[in-house]
This record gives sequence, C-alpha cells and structure tokens, in this order.
Amino acid sequence: MTQKIAVLDYGMGNLRSVSKAIEHVAPGAKVRVTDEHAWIKAADRIVFPGQGAARDCMAAIGEHHLNREVREAVQNKPFLGICMGLQVLMDFSEENGGTNLLGILPGEVRRFPAHMPAGNDLPLKIPHMGWSRVEQRQPHPLWKGIDDGARFYFVHSYHVVPRQPEVIAATTDYGVEFVSAVARDNLFAVQFHPEKSADAGLRLLKNFVNWEPA
Repeated sequence: MTQKIAVLDYGMGNLRSVSKAIEHVAPGAKVRVTDEHAWIKAADRIVFPGQGAARDCMAAIGEHHLNREVREAVQNKPFLGICMGLQVLMDFSEENGGTNLLGILPGEVRRFPAHMPAGNDLPLKIPHMGWSRVEQRQPHPLWKGIDDGARFYFVHSYHVVPRQPEVIAATTDYGVEFVSAVARDNLFAVQFHPEKSADAGLRLLKNFVNWEPA
C-alpha cells in the first residue's frame, strides 16, 4: 500500500522544500502539503514544519483549525517537527512578551542571551544562522547512518528548554549548549532544517519515512 505523508500547511514555513526533500527520499510515497483534516487523519506520517514568530504560528494553527489534528497525530502516528514545529510543542514561549503554545511537551522556549561571546571575544550573532554540530544524547532510529556531531543547518533566535531531561535527543553548542532535538514515543522534533542540511538531513528524513515506532 502506498504510504501517505502529510506536511501540515498552516500558511507558514518552507513547505515546498520540505515536501520535495521527502519526495526525494521516499519516491514511492504520496506526499501532500495540506490542511485538509480528512487527509491528515488518513495519513500514515505527519511532518510539522514551520518558521517565524511563535504568536503568528499559534494564530495560524488556530485559523486552519489544526490544533486537534496535531494533538491526535502526536498520540498515534510517526510525527516529525521541524524548527517552529519543535518549539510550538512546548508550553510557553517568551517571544513577543509571552505566548502560550500547544503544551504537548512540558517546557519553555527562550531567546538566546543577547551577548554570547565567540572565541575571539566578539558577540555571536543572533539569530543563530548556519551549520552547527548536533551531538546525539540518546540512541534513536532517526540517527541511523548519521555521525554523532554531524553538522546541520539552523536559523533561529529562540531555543527549547524541556522540563523532562529524558526527551532530549540532541544538543548543540552556540555560545551556550541548547537542545536541538527531542524524542518521545512516536514523536521526534528538531530545531535545525533537515531539508537544508545536505546528506545528513536527507538521511534523517529517510530514517523518518522508514521509522516504525514500537
């Protein structure tokens, strides 16, 4: 049976590049960028990409009436969050003076400190933009074939702070050590952009397509 993969469309995020990358690693799958509830419910896997401000993201999710669909997908099918698709899983973001999020994973989203020193005593730039090492903190099927410390592409000014250490799947150092991936049951979410991360990113997407959570 042809696998159906839904890339959630709530009007934000680099949806086309995400869907094309998934089509590349899963040529036999039916990949659709969609906000159609029936198609999302029928999908075998869910990808939740996104970028931008937390408040705008939450408003867009509400306008597309996707809150229930996201919560249901997290409970019962392989689910991959990307960038903002990681951050909105937390309880609260300090962005825009404070924004309540989906509350699927206990934790907060915080801004990087304003003056983080680089090795030359100059401040690191915010947003964190470019390639950084991802240090794997727990074994997981989505790391298969990916070297510990492999570089992935990031674009973000905020980072997640989960309250449950056991969900931390990877960390990255950018002046401070921050959580760059989380995992729980059938959920895996990353701060970086696998669709922009060359071979390592494509391998992670391929691993997700083939992942069968216990």
